Order: sequence, then C-alpha cells, then structure tokens
Amino acid sequence: MTISLEALRRCSIAVDLGAARTRVYLRRTGLIVDEPTVAAVNTHTGGLIAVGALAQRMTGRTPAHIRVVRPVSNGTVVDIEMAQRMLRLLLGNKLRRAWRRRPLVSAAVCVQHDADPLAQRAAMETLTGIGAKRVELVDTLIAAAVGCGLPVEQPEATMIVVCGAATTQVAVLSLGSIVAAERVPVGGETVDHAVIQHLRNEHALMLPSQAVRPLHLIVKDGAGGADGAQAVQSTEVHGRDVATGLARTVRIDVEGVRTAIRTPLTGVLDAIGTVLRRCPPDLVADLADRGIMLAGGSAVLPGFDTMLREATGMPLNIADHPDVCAVEGLGAMLDGKVQPLLLNAMVS
Repeated sequence: MTISLEALRRCSIAVDLGAARTRVYLRRTGLIVDEPTVAAVNTHTGGLIAVGALAQRMTGRTPAHIRVVRPVSNGTVVDIEMAQRMLRLLLGNKLRRAWRRRPLVSAAVCVQHDADPLAQRAAMETLTGIGAKRVELVDTLIAAAVGCGLPVEQPEATMIVVCGAATTQVAVLSLGSIVAAERVPVGGETVDHAVIQHLRNEHALMLPSQAVRPLHLIVKDGAGGADGAQAVQSTEVHGRDVATGLARTVRIDVEGVRTAIRTPLTGVLDAIGTVLRRCPPDLVADLADRGIMLAGGSAVLPGFDTMLREATGMPLNIADHPDVCAVEGLGAMLDGKVQPLLLNAMVS
C-alpha cells in the first residue's frame, strides 16, 4: 500500500488495533488510549460489562453468563461490531461528541504487511462505524520504523523486526518504502503457549494464563549479569495438577523455561534470513553497521535480543518504547514531523 503523507496530515486520529492492546493517538495531543483489546459481554442481555484492563482481569474468572472476547485475532479484526463497541467505550463520550461536530473526520489505522483485502476492509469498517468519514491504511512496519526514529526516507537500508502478540514482521526499508518483508505467525502468545505446554509436559501442571508473563520476568531477571549477580536456577510456580485438578506448587528449572521460550522464536530467524536474501547486496552491506531495530510489545521477551544478535552477527537495538512505536510513528506522520525525500523527475 502507498502512504500519502499529505493525506495523513489531514487525519485527526490514529489507531493501532493490535491483538494484545489497542492504542489511539489524537493529533497534536498524543496517546489517549492504551488498553488491552479485550471486552466482557453479558450473554443474556448482549451488553458490554467491561473493556480494556478490567475485562482482561476477568479472563478465566467469569461465571457462565459472562464471556470475555477478543475482537482482534492474529492482527486482524475478526468481530467488527464488537471492536466498534469496544472503541466507543475506550474513546469516551467527549471525543465522540467532538467527532459529531466535525463531520469530515479522517482517521489512520495500522494494518499488517501484506494484509489481505478482507483484513483491510475490516479495519476500515471498524473506524467508519464509530464516526470516521475517511480511513487511511498504513503498513505497521513503516509506522513502527518511524516511531523508532529510523531514517526510513533516506536511501539507506534500515531493518526492523516488529514482534507482536500474534505475529512477527520483518522488513528492510529504504526511501520510505519496503524493499523486502516477511511475516511469521510467531509472537508473544505463541511463546506463552510454549511455556504452558512445557509445564504441562514436564511437571503435569496447568498454569493460569495470567501467570505466564510474570514468569517471563523471573526468567529474564534471573539470568545473572556482568555485575556478579548470581543467576536464579529455579523458582516456584502455582497452578493446577493435570491429573487431580487440585492446586499444586512446584519448583521448576528456569533454564528449561528459557529453552521453551526460545524454541518458537527460531521462526523469526528464518524470516530474517529470507528477507536478507531478497535484498540487494548494497543494502545488506548497510545493515552490517546499522544493524537491526527490535520493536513491538514482545520485543522484550527474555533472551530474544541475545538470540538474534548471536545468530545474525549484526548489531541489535531495542526501541526505547517498543510497544508503542507503531502508534507513535503514525502520530508523528499525522503531526507533520516526517518530511519525505523529494525525488523529482529530471528533465533531459
């Protein structure tokens, strides 16, 4: 898809509808919404009970008449009506009233690289259903690269890896466009599932879904460091016994969890190799010095950066705020902070 910076500057709002979190950027204001993409519904009445963080806390803890749903799956809106209802509540009445007073509001939304027409249409209908009269689609890879501060408009190679909840996207950019890109169905949710399966197979323990991310932090903080800090070898986790169904506490090996985390991430290495093979040698030579920029909410997975650095032999940097790079980059384009490199045809 082709991005028109002039069209984006006419947009009032930017939306990043991710599988894990929904973020909304208001022009000349900043980030106004950063909530989990979750909604809790009363199945008897069809009414929304909660959205965002409150709905996420209800996951796995609700009675039969309350259902927790995720309107975005694998980076694509799968339930347009529910996504619209969730956004209306997240945006609030004040912003919606402002939209009614300005009937020609334009909006920009991030979509995955090579998203099919149905996915693009779902994203557009989600925003038009809450009041936007025009919707501009922006590739998540370009938006994230701008948000990371990469010089995407220059004739230099920049490589970015956006690791989200459901997918990881890899791209090399130059002159404001994507030279080569690849998308793999590996993300934070894939890693969570691998950890849950590891504990089930090795310890016959079913771990609550909300306990997986804290375990990531234990693995990451327990790796030890150059300051002489001793690495944590094991930790206790609480869950449910597979056979008896009773609550049980077991002590697990941290290295085993670390291996379970790294295993699905090897698919990202294959994607990086595929992208590099598609690029011209001159651009690949640029990357030897510039390296790879890591962004996305799952960029801070324990050992991910080290694994990529060792496997590729290239420098690797993690964005300052990797989880909001896409929406911040989209907001920078809305605010006119990105100036394209002018390439005018020469007259002979």
